[in-house]
Amino acid sequence: MQYKLWLLPAIMLVLASQPAMAPPRNDVMAGVFRCAAIGDTRLWLDCYYGAAQPMRAELGLPPVPPAQDRLALSPPTGGPTGDMTARYQVMSAVLRCNSLPNDRAWLDCYYGVAQPVRAQLGLSPAPQAQASVENNKPALPAPVIPRTIDPHWSPMMSYSFNRSGIFTVTLANGQAWQQLSGDTDIAHWTKPAASYAVRITRGALGSFNLKVRGGSSAYKVERIN
Repeated sequence: MQYKLWLLPAIMLVLASQPAMAPPRNDVMAGVFRCAAIGDTRLWLDCYYGAAQPMRAELGLPPVPPAQDRLALSPPTGGPTGDMTARYQVMSAVLRCNSLPNDRAWLDCYYGVAQPVRAQLGLSPAPQAQASVENNKPALPAPVIPRTIDPHWSPMMSYSFNRSGIFTVTLANGQAWQQLSGDTDIAHWTKPAASYAVRITRGALGSFNLKVRGGSSAYKVERIN
């Protein structure tokens, strides 16, 4: 069989996402599927970015560098060369992007969830994905994170919970944050939103923590607007 057993979790995740996606998203994820055969994590990251070309074309954005495009269309194969945990985190998280109805937001989410691999490779969070590529160097688009973190408490404007108890919060400063599905802390807010004040701080490996004034929990969150 062409694919090794270590690729199966990523392959299953990709296959699970296919029926609900529009054609450009399907094309991107088909490229990600091909990238899964790459053993070297740094090369895989370039392939992952190159796989975004169908959506970039759909949105009228500048194309990915030719080297990334070629890599995504015909990736080399090889066994794993290191810890695959971060790559699996990316493959799992990218499926959550499909809940976004807007393709541009989906693309930003697609780039954003690659942060665990960037952190594993020791790469800094990249600048926002709009800069032109110079000298055919691979572009490393940015995760959707705030450019600055307000260290002060911000009043809550609204909050809601999904069926699993995962919350979405909108702050007075206009930011909207959603709790990560893997977070085990469950919020039990019952008062009006304006009764709570929130502060967002940076965590490990590019993550973000949300704390409510007076509470002891630090919830893992991601920005969604």
